[in-house]
Amino acid sequence: MLAGGTGSRLRPLTQTIPKQLLPIANTPVLRHCLEQLRTLGVTDVGVVVGRFGGQIRAAFGDGADLGLRVRYLTQDRPAGLADCVRLAGDFLGDDDFVMYLGDNVLVGDLRPALRRFRETRSDAHLLVTAVPDPRAYGVADLAADGTVRAVAEKSPDPPSDLAIIGVYWFTAAVHRAVRRIRPSARGELEITDAIQHLIDDGRPVTAQRFHGAWRDAGSVTALLDCNRLLLSDLRGAATPATTPDAGRDTRTDAGRDAGTDAGRDAGTGVGPGTVVHGPVRVDPGARVVRSRLVGPVVVGAGSVVVDSLVGPDVAVGAGCGVTGAVVRDAILLPGAVVDGGAPVVGAVVGPGRRVTPGRTAPVPAATGHATGRATAAVPQPTATP
Repeated sequence: MLAGGTGSRLRPLTQTIPKQLLPIANTPVLRHCLEQLRTLGVTDVGVVVGRFGGQIRAAFGDGADLGLRVRYLTQDRPAGLADCVRLAGDFLGDDDFVMYLGDNVLVGDLRPALRRFRETRSDAHLLVTAVPDPRAYGVADLAADGTVRAVAEKSPDPPSDLAIIGVYWFTAAVHRAVRRIRPSARGELEITDAIQHLIDDGRPVTAQRFHGAWRDAGSVTALLDCNRLLLSDLRGAATPATTPDAGRDTRTDAGRDAGTDAGRDAGTGVGPGTVVHGPVRVDPGARVVRSRLVGPVVVGAGSVVVDSLVGPDVAVGAGCGVTGAVVRDAILLPGAVVDGGAPVVGAVVGPGRRVTPGRTAPVPAATGHATGRATAAVPQPTATP
Protein backbone atom coordinates (compact mmCIF):
# COMPACT_ATOMS: atom_id res chain seq x y z
CA MET A 1 0.00 0.00 0.00
CA LEU A 2 1.66 3.21 -1.19
CA ALA A 3 0.97 6.15 1.12
CA GLY A 4 4.06 8.31 0.84
CA GLY A 5 2.90 10.92 -1.68
CA THR A 6 3.15 14.58 -0.76
CA GLY A 7 -0.28 15.66 -2.05
CA SER A 8 1.05 18.79 -3.71
CA ARG A 9 -2.17 19.35 -5.68
CA LEU A 10 -4.13 19.42 -2.42
CA ARG A 11 -2.14 22.15 -0.71
CA PRO A 12 -2.69 23.95 1.57
CA LEU A 13 -4.73 21.09 3.09
CA THR A 14 -1.78 18.70 2.88
CA GLN A 15 0.72 21.02 4.53
CA THR A 16 -0.20 19.41 7.85
CA ILE A 17 -2.29 16.35 6.90
CA PRO A 18 -1.29 13.51 4.56
CA LYS A 19 -3.68 13.24 1.64
CA GLN A 20 -4.25 9.59 2.53
CA LEU A 21 -5.90 10.70 5.79
CA LEU A 22 -8.21 13.25 4.20
CA PRO A 23 -11.77 12.02 4.76
CA ILE A 24 -14.17 10.99 2.03
CA ALA A 25 -17.72 10.47 3.32
CA ASN A 26 -16.11 10.90 6.77
CA THR A 27 -13.70 7.99 6.32
CA PRO A 28 -9.98 8.47 5.51
CA VAL A 29 -9.02 7.68 1.92
CA LEU A 30 -6.47 5.13 3.10
CA ARG A 31 -9.05 3.24 5.14
CA HIS A 32 -11.20 2.79 2.04
CA CYS A 33 -8.13 1.32 0.30
CA LEU A 34 -7.24 -1.01 3.17
CA GLU A 35 -10.81 -2.26 3.33
CA GLN A 36 -10.63 -3.11 -0.37
CA LEU A 37 -7.46 -5.13 0.26
CA ARG A 38 -9.24 -7.02 3.00
CA THR A 39 -11.97 -8.07 0.56
CA LEU A 40 -9.23 -9.73 -1.51
CA GLY A 41 -8.22 -11.91 1.42
CA VAL A 42 -5.04 -9.94 2.11
CA THR A 43 -3.82 -10.32 5.69
CA ASP A 44 -0.35 -8.73 5.68
CA VAL A 45 0.11 -5.18 4.41
CA GLY A 46 3.30 -3.17 4.02
CA VAL A 47 2.39 0.53 4.00
CA VAL A 48 5.01 2.75 2.38
CA VAL A 49 4.97 6.12 4.15
CA GLY A 50 6.83 9.39 3.82
CA ARG A 51 7.14 12.47 6.00
CA PHE A 52 3.65 11.98 7.46
CA GLY A 53 4.36 8.42 8.48
CA GLY A 54 3.79 9.17 12.16
CA GLN A 55 0.24 10.38 11.54
CA ILE A 56 -0.58 7.35 9.40
CA ARG A 57 0.84 4.98 12.04
CA ALA A 58 -1.23 6.73 14.71
CA ALA A 59 -4.37 6.37 12.60
CA PHE A 60 -4.07 2.66 11.77
CA GLY A 61 -1.65 1.20 14.29
CA ASP A 62 -0.95 -2.47 13.67
CA GLY A 63 -4.11 -2.83 11.56
CA ALA A 64 -5.84 -5.16 14.02
CA ASP A 65 -9.13 -3.21 13.97
CA LEU A 66 -9.29 -3.86 10.20
CA GLY A 67 -8.39 -7.51 10.54
CA LEU A 68 -4.95 -6.86 9.01
CA ARG A 69 -1.31 -7.06 10.07
CA VAL A 70 0.29 -3.76 9.05
CA ARG A 71 3.99 -2.98 8.81
CA TYR A 72 5.28 0.48 7.91
CA LEU A 73 8.12 1.07 5.44
CA THR A 74 9.60 4.57 5.25
CA GLN A 75 10.54 6.14 1.93
CA ASP A 76 12.86 9.10 2.59
CA ARG A 77 11.64 11.01 -0.47
CA PRO A 78 9.20 10.36 -3.31
CA ALA A 79 11.21 8.38 -5.85
CA GLY A 80 8.60 6.56 -7.92
CA LEU A 81 6.30 3.58 -7.60
CA ALA A 82 8.99 1.11 -8.60
CA ASP A 83 11.18 2.48 -5.82
CA CYS A 84 8.42 1.51 -3.40
CA VAL A 85 8.63 -2.07 -4.71
CA ARG A 86 12.40 -1.95 -4.21
CA LEU A 87 11.96 -0.64 -0.68
CA ALA A 88 9.48 -3.40 0.15
CA GLY A 89 11.66 -6.19 -1.25
CA ASP A 90 12.48 -7.83 2.09
CA PHE A 91 8.87 -7.57 3.25
CA LEU A 92 7.57 -9.14 0.03
CA GLY A 93 10.17 -11.85 -0.40
CA ASP A 94 9.25 -14.27 -3.21
CA ASP A 95 5.50 -13.94 -2.67
CA ASP A 96 2.98 -12.78 -5.22
CA PHE A 97 1.57 -9.43 -4.14
CA VAL A 98 -0.90 -6.69 -4.94
CA MET A 99 0.29 -3.08 -5.06
CA TYR A 100 -2.39 -0.50 -4.30
CA LEU A 101 -2.06 3.29 -4.54
CA GLY A 102 -3.28 4.78 -1.28
CA ASP A 103 -4.95 7.81 -2.88
CA ASN A 104 -7.10 5.80 -5.30
CA VAL A 105 -10.75 5.16 -4.55
CA LEU A 106 -12.39 2.20 -6.26
CA VAL A 107 -16.01 1.16 -5.94
CA GLY A 108 -16.51 -2.30 -7.36
CA ASP A 109 -15.39 -5.89 -6.98
CA LEU A 110 -11.65 -6.50 -7.40
CA ARG A 111 -11.91 -10.26 -6.92
CA PRO A 112 -12.41 -11.09 -10.64
CA ALA A 113 -9.03 -9.46 -11.34
CA LEU A 114 -7.41 -11.50 -8.59
CA ARG A 115 -8.89 -14.70 -10.05
CA ARG A 116 -7.61 -13.78 -13.51
CA PHE A 117 -4.11 -13.16 -12.12
CA ARG A 118 -4.11 -16.56 -10.45
CA GLU A 119 -5.44 -18.32 -13.56
CA THR A 120 -3.06 -16.74 -16.07
CA ARG A 121 0.02 -16.67 -13.79
CA SER A 122 1.11 -13.45 -15.47
CA ASP A 123 4.11 -11.76 -13.94
CA ALA A 124 2.08 -8.55 -13.94
CA HIS A 125 -1.68 -8.10 -14.15
CA LEU A 126 -3.11 -4.61 -14.54
CA LEU A 127 -6.49 -2.97 -14.23
CA VAL A 128 -7.29 -0.43 -16.94
CA THR A 129 -10.12 1.89 -17.84
CA ALA A 130 -10.75 4.22 -20.78
CA VAL A 131 -10.11 7.92 -20.08
CA PRO A 132 -10.76 11.06 -22.16
CA ASP A 133 -7.12 12.28 -22.05
CA PRO A 134 -4.70 9.36 -21.70
CA ARG A 135 -1.69 11.71 -21.90
CA ALA A 136 -2.11 12.36 -18.18
CA TYR A 137 -1.74 8.67 -17.21
CA GLY A 138 0.30 5.55 -17.55
CA VAL A 139 -1.45 3.64 -20.33
CA ALA A 140 -1.46 0.10 -21.69
CA ASP A 141 -1.75 -1.17 -25.26
CA LEU A 142 -3.73 -4.44 -25.20
CA ALA A 143 -4.10 -7.30 -27.64
CA ALA A 144 -7.54 -8.84 -28.07
CA ASP A 145 -6.78 -11.58 -25.53
CA GLY A 146 -5.80 -9.09 -22.81
CA THR A 147 -2.06 -9.47 -23.30
CA VAL A 148 -0.25 -6.18 -22.78
CA ARG A 149 1.92 -5.30 -25.77
CA ALA A 150 3.34 -2.07 -24.39
CA VAL A 151 2.96 0.50 -21.63
CA ALA A 152 3.85 4.18 -21.55
CA GLU A 153 3.97 6.76 -18.77
CA LYS A 154 2.26 10.10 -19.51
CA SER A 155 3.24 9.97 -23.16
CA PRO A 156 2.38 12.89 -25.49
CA ASP A 157 1.43 10.18 -28.00
CA PRO A 158 -0.13 7.39 -25.90
CA PRO A 159 -0.60 3.98 -27.57
CA SER A 160 -4.21 3.69 -26.33
CA ASP A 161 -6.84 5.41 -24.18
CA LEU A 162 -6.63 2.75 -21.45
CA ALA A 163 -5.26 4.25 -18.26
CA ILE A 164 -3.59 1.92 -15.77
CA ILE A 165 -5.44 2.45 -12.51
CA GLY A 166 -3.87 2.15 -9.10
CA VAL A 167 -4.10 -1.60 -8.41
CA TYR A 168 -1.44 -3.99 -9.76
CA TRP A 169 -0.75 -7.70 -9.22
CA PHE A 170 2.84 -8.97 -9.50
CA THR A 171 4.89 -12.10 -9.09
CA ALA A 172 8.42 -11.94 -7.69
CA ALA A 173 9.70 -11.50 -11.26
CA VAL A 174 9.06 -7.77 -10.94
CA HIS A 175 11.92 -7.39 -8.44
CA ARG A 176 14.50 -8.26 -11.09
CA ALA A 177 12.87 -5.80 -13.49
CA VAL A 178 12.95 -3.04 -10.87
CA ARG A 179 16.66 -3.64 -10.27
CA ARG A 180 17.39 -3.25 -13.97
CA ILE A 181 15.59 0.00 -14.73
CA ARG A 182 16.99 3.50 -14.34
CA PRO A 183 15.34 6.75 -13.15
CA SER A 184 13.13 8.47 -15.70
CA ALA A 185 13.50 12.03 -16.91
CA ARG A 186 11.65 13.19 -13.80
CA GLY A 187 14.13 11.36 -11.58
CA GLU A 188 11.85 8.51 -10.48
CA LEU A 189 11.81 4.75 -10.89
CA GLU A 190 8.63 4.30 -12.91
CA ILE A 191 6.57 1.15 -12.43
CA THR A 192 5.62 1.36 -16.12
CA ASP A 193 9.33 1.02 -16.99
CA ALA A 194 9.54 -2.11 -14.86
CA ILE A 195 6.42 -3.52 -16.54
CA GLN A 196 7.81 -2.70 -19.98
CA HIS A 197 11.02 -4.48 -18.99
CA LEU A 198 8.98 -7.60 -18.22
CA ILE A 199 7.32 -7.33 -21.66
CA ASP A 200 10.66 -6.85 -23.43
CA ASP A 201 12.01 -9.94 -21.66
CA GLY A 202 9.11 -11.99 -22.97
CA ARG A 203 7.45 -12.32 -19.56
CA PRO A 204 3.63 -12.56 -19.54
CA VAL A 205 1.87 -9.29 -18.73
CA THR A 206 -1.93 -9.08 -18.88
CA ALA A 207 -4.67 -6.57 -18.16
CA GLN A 208 -8.41 -6.33 -17.89
CA ARG A 209 -10.90 -3.50 -17.83
CA PHE A 210 -12.27 -2.38 -14.49
CA HIS A 211 -16.04 -1.91 -14.73
CA GLY A 212 -16.56 -0.21 -11.38
CA ALA A 213 -15.93 3.40 -10.46
CA TRP A 214 -12.36 4.68 -10.08
CA ARG A 215 -11.18 8.04 -8.81
CA ASP A 216 -7.76 9.43 -7.94
CA ALA A 217 -8.23 11.64 -4.86
CA GLY A 218 -5.27 13.84 -5.76
CA SER A 219 -6.95 17.23 -6.11
CA VAL A 220 -9.78 19.15 -4.47
CA THR A 221 -12.01 18.55 -7.50
CA ALA A 222 -11.25 14.82 -7.36
CA LEU A 223 -11.72 14.71 -3.58
CA LEU A 224 -15.21 16.16 -3.93
CA ASP A 225 -15.96 13.75 -6.77
CA CYS A 226 -14.89 10.85 -4.54
CA ASN A 227 -17.09 12.21 -1.76
CA ARG A 228 -20.11 12.28 -4.06
CA LEU A 229 -19.31 8.77 -5.28
CA LEU A 230 -19.09 7.22 -1.82
CA LEU A 231 -22.03 9.18 -0.41
CA SER A 232 -24.15 7.78 -3.23
CA ASP A 233 -23.82 4.40 -1.47
CA LEU A 234 -25.27 5.87 1.73
CA ARG A 235 -28.80 5.04 0.61
CA GLY A 236 -30.28 2.55 3.04
CA ALA A 237 -27.25 2.67 5.36
CA ALA A 238 -28.71 4.95 8.02
CA THR A 239 -30.58 3.65 11.05
CA PRO A 240 -33.99 4.81 12.33
CA ALA A 241 -32.34 5.86 15.59
CA THR A 242 -30.60 8.74 13.86
CA THR A 243 -32.47 9.28 10.59
CA PRO A 244 -36.17 10.11 10.18
CA ASP A 245 -38.00 8.86 7.12
CA ALA A 246 -37.20 10.80 3.96
CA GLY A 247 -39.15 14.02 3.82
CA ARG A 248 -40.55 13.76 7.33
CA ASP A 249 -40.80 17.00 9.30
CA THR A 250 -40.06 16.20 12.94
CA ARG A 251 -42.29 19.06 14.07
CA THR A 252 -45.35 17.12 12.96
CA ASP A 253 -44.26 13.72 14.25
CA ALA A 254 -42.66 14.55 17.56
CA GLY A 255 -42.54 11.77 20.09
CA ARG A 256 -42.92 9.01 17.49
CA ASP A 257 -39.67 9.42 15.58
CA ALA A 258 -36.65 7.81 17.26
CA GLY A 259 -34.33 10.52 15.99
CA THR A 260 -36.52 13.24 17.48
CA ASP A 261 -36.60 11.46 20.82
CA ALA A 262 -32.82 11.23 20.80
CA GLY A 263 -32.53 14.91 20.08
CA ARG A 264 -34.85 15.81 22.98
CA ASP A 265 -33.75 13.35 25.61
CA ALA A 266 -30.01 13.15 25.09
CA GLY A 267 -29.29 16.39 23.32
CA THR A 268 -28.17 14.45 20.24
CA GLY A 269 -29.71 13.13 17.02
CA VAL A 270 -32.26 14.78 14.74
CA GLY A 271 -34.14 17.26 16.89
CA PRO A 272 -37.27 19.39 16.64
CA GLY A 273 -37.96 21.39 13.49
CA THR A 274 -35.69 19.37 11.24
CA VAL A 275 -36.73 18.03 7.83
CA VAL A 276 -34.81 15.18 6.23
CA HIS A 277 -34.96 14.24 2.56
CA GLY A 278 -33.11 11.28 1.11
CA PRO A 279 -30.31 9.22 2.68
CA VAL A 280 -28.85 10.89 5.74
CA ARG A 281 -26.70 9.49 8.54
CA VAL A 282 -26.30 11.38 11.82
CA ASP A 283 -23.62 9.76 13.95
CA PRO A 284 -23.94 9.29 17.71
CA GLY A 285 -23.34 12.47 19.67
CA ALA A 286 -24.23 14.78 16.78
CA ARG A 287 -27.20 17.16 17.00
CA VAL A 288 -29.34 18.66 14.20
CA VAL A 289 -31.97 21.28 15.10
CA ARG A 290 -34.38 23.39 12.97
CA SER A 291 -32.52 22.44 9.80
CA ARG A 292 -33.11 20.78 6.44
CA LEU A 293 -30.85 17.88 5.48
CA VAL A 294 -30.97 16.89 1.81
CA GLY A 295 -29.21 13.58 1.31
CA PRO A 296 -26.86 12.15 0.74
CA VAL A 297 -25.42 13.71 3.88
CA VAL A 298 -23.39 12.37 6.78
CA VAL A 299 -22.97 14.33 10.03
CA GLY A 300 -20.06 13.22 12.19
CA ALA A 301 -20.03 12.54 15.92
CA GLY A 302 -20.17 15.61 18.15
CA SER A 303 -21.16 18.01 15.37
CA VAL A 304 -23.97 20.55 15.78
CA VAL A 305 -26.13 21.78 12.89
CA VAL A 306 -28.61 24.55 13.66
CA ASP A 307 -30.90 26.63 11.41
CA SER A 308 -29.11 25.43 8.27
CA LEU A 309 -29.63 23.83 4.88
CA VAL A 310 -27.12 21.04 4.40
CA GLY A 311 -26.82 18.88 1.30
CA PRO A 312 -26.87 17.25 -1.02
CA ASP A 313 -23.43 15.60 -1.17
CA VAL A 314 -22.07 16.88 2.12
CA ALA A 315 -19.84 15.17 4.68
CA VAL A 316 -19.70 17.05 7.98
CA GLY A 317 -16.76 15.75 9.99
CA ALA A 318 -16.63 15.11 13.72
CA GLY A 319 -16.92 18.09 16.05
CA CYS A 320 -18.02 20.59 13.40
CA GLY A 321 -20.41 23.51 13.88
CA VAL A 322 -22.85 24.69 11.19
CA THR A 323 -25.15 27.58 12.13
CA GLY A 324 -27.43 29.63 9.87
CA ALA A 325 -25.60 28.33 6.82
CA VAL A 326 -26.12 26.76 3.42
CA VAL A 327 -23.66 23.95 2.64
CA ARG A 328 -23.78 21.88 -0.55
CA ASP A 329 -21.32 19.56 -2.30
CA ALA A 330 -18.73 20.00 0.42
CA ILE A 331 -16.44 18.30 2.90
CA LEU A 332 -16.02 19.81 6.35
CA LEU A 333 -12.99 18.35 8.08
CA PRO A 334 -13.14 17.73 11.84
CA GLY A 335 -13.63 20.86 13.93
CA ALA A 336 -14.55 23.11 10.99
CA VAL A 337 -17.13 25.86 11.65
CA VAL A 338 -19.47 27.44 9.11
CA ASP A 339 -21.38 30.32 10.65
CA GLY A 340 -23.79 31.96 8.21
CA GLY A 341 -22.52 34.14 5.42
CA ALA A 342 -22.22 33.00 1.82
CA PRO A 343 -23.20 29.49 0.79
CA VAL A 344 -20.33 27.01 1.02
CA VAL A 345 -20.56 25.12 -2.28
CA GLY A 346 -17.96 22.88 -3.91
CA ALA A 347 -15.52 23.32 -1.03
CA VAL A 348 -13.28 21.45 1.35
CA VAL A 349 -13.03 23.29 4.67
CA GLY A 350 -9.92 22.38 6.64
CA PRO A 351 -9.77 21.11 10.21
CA GLY A 352 -10.61 23.76 12.78
CA ARG A 353 -11.16 26.35 10.05
CA ARG A 354 -13.94 28.93 10.55
CA VAL A 355 -15.95 30.34 7.64
CA THR A 356 -18.10 33.29 8.74
CA PRO A 357 -19.44 36.55 7.27
CA GLY A 358 -16.56 38.90 6.59
CA ARG A 359 -13.90 36.29 7.22
CA THR A 360 -11.62 34.39 4.87
CA ALA A 361 -13.33 32.13 2.39
CA PRO A 362 -11.83 28.83 1.21
CA VAL A 363 -8.76 28.85 -0.99
CA PRO A 364 -9.30 28.02 -4.68
CA ALA A 365 -7.75 24.72 -5.67
CA ALA A 366 -6.51 26.17 -8.95
CA THR A 367 -4.35 28.88 -7.41
CA GLY A 368 -3.70 28.04 -3.77
CA HIS A 369 -3.98 31.74 -2.88
CA ALA A 370 -6.40 33.24 -0.39
CA THR A 371 -9.62 34.69 -1.73
CA GLY A 372 -11.60 37.67 -0.55
CA ARG A 373 -14.39 37.67 2.00
CA ALA A 374 -17.06 34.98 2.07
CA THR A 375 -19.83 37.10 0.60
CA ALA A 376 -20.90 35.05 -2.43
CA ALA A 377 -21.41 31.43 -3.42
CA VAL A 378 -18.15 29.66 -4.18
CA PRO A 379 -18.26 29.08 -7.96
CA GLN A 380 -15.62 26.30 -8.24
CA PRO A 381 -14.04 23.61 -6.07
CA THR A 382 -12.09 25.17 -3.23
CA ALA A 383 -10.06 24.20 -0.22
CA THR A 384 -9.26 25.99 2.99
CA PRO A 385 -6.50 24.69 5.26
